[in-house]
Amino acid sequence: MPEPPVGYQQLKRKLKARLAELLEGNGTERHIRLDRESLTLQLRQALRTAPAELKLPALSPEYQEQIIRELAEEIVGVGPLELLMDDPEISEIMVNGPSEVFVERHGRLERTTAAFRDTEHLMSVIERLLDRAGVTVTESEPCADASLPDGSRLNVVLPPIALNGPTLTIRRKLKQLTVEDIIALGSVSAKAAQFLEVCVKAHVNMVIAGGTSTGKTTLVSILSKCIPSGERVVTIENVAELELLNREHWVRMVSRPPNADGRGEITLRTLVKNALRMRPDRIILGEARGGEALDIVQAMLTGHDGVLTVLHANSPASALERLETLMLMSGLELPLSICKQQVASAVELVVQLSRFPNGSRRIEQIVQVAGVSPEGFLIEPLFEINETVEGHKAAKGVLEATGTAPRFTKKFVRYNLEVSPELFQRAS
Repeated sequence: MPEPPVGYQQLKRKLKARLAELLEGNGTERHIRLDRESLTLQLRQALRTAPAELKLPALSPEYQEQIIRELAEEIVGVGPLELLMDDPEISEIMVNGPSEVFVERHGRLERTTAAFRDTEHLMSVIERLLDRAGVTVTESEPCADASLPDGSRLNVVLPPIALNGPTLTIRRKLKQLTVEDIIALGSVSAKAAQFLEVCVKAHVNMVIAGGTSTGKTTLVSILSKCIPSGERVVTIENVAELELLNREHWVRMVSRPPNADGRGEITLRTLVKNALRMRPDRIILGEARGGEALDIVQAMLTGHDGVLTVLHANSPASALERLETLMLMSGLELPLSICKQQVASAVELVVQLSRFPNGSRRIEQIVQVAGVSPEGFLIEPLFEINETVEGHKAAKGVLEATGTAPRFTKKFVRYNLEVSPELFQRAS
């Protein structure tokens, strides 16, 4: 299609104003959200009944449909991001100012041709997304985290913090994966997946660790399906991301930042403490970030088995060390040795996820915590990706058993779970 005729953008603005007049004339309140089909009909009506001075004689039927589509995207959609949001292969959308839009597709970043007209256009889309999430940003609070109604996670950073201009990152909520799906994708072996399922059923305390965008929250959601249906599950998150499908007894709690006056904050630590009073069978902490680490470790030590928590870390050892450091942020004067000993006594299993150069996200190691020594935490790999001749862990390697048996087999017996010793035998 050739370049739009002169006056195209002016007509769009006038048509938008005409639509507002029609809606007001029909008694439609501005705050009522129209669905796309109703809005499209209203726009066609506005274009058809607009005075002659608001029309372009050279506007072909194709351009009339284009102007209606673009306006509909601007009013109820997300403008240039509309097609990207509908693409099932895109896992993340990154907007670095009005002229740069990148996406992550199959684990790899690529620049798109999508762009906003200007900063004002981008800000209108950001405000629309934040409105859906019930969150606002201001000059005094230029950063925001939120969840969209479809489960996607949203992050916004505004100038002067962001020098590129308004910056928007959307982590898409894609298809709900199953254990079978991640086995087919090569993210985990069938034996390792079977072992993790049994561990969840046996109330093993687990830490899911990994870097950014390695699939930690996705794995927690998948493993949560193994929790027996009769158990009461309490989830605690900074931003709502976990999706526990078909679970009836599920209490969701989300932290809250302070308001403009610095009041009303509800921290993760407050929620963890409250969860302990709610008779939970399971506690799932979306991510330990501060002093709440002390409370979640204490919960593991005082009979709240089967805790799942997420940590940002690049190895199982660093995950345990980070949990130890976060305990020190609680404000209590705890000796480092005590924190280390409590972590080693509470956490039984660490699942380490990684993102490989080819874009794949995989479980790299499953280790058990064997205690502490003067040098640090003692860990024993139960499953790890086999290595190539050169000694590098290959993206195509298989997550195999190491031959070491877990130390918590008594839990399998307690919950009447039959686990074959062959599950832990090293592959020949």
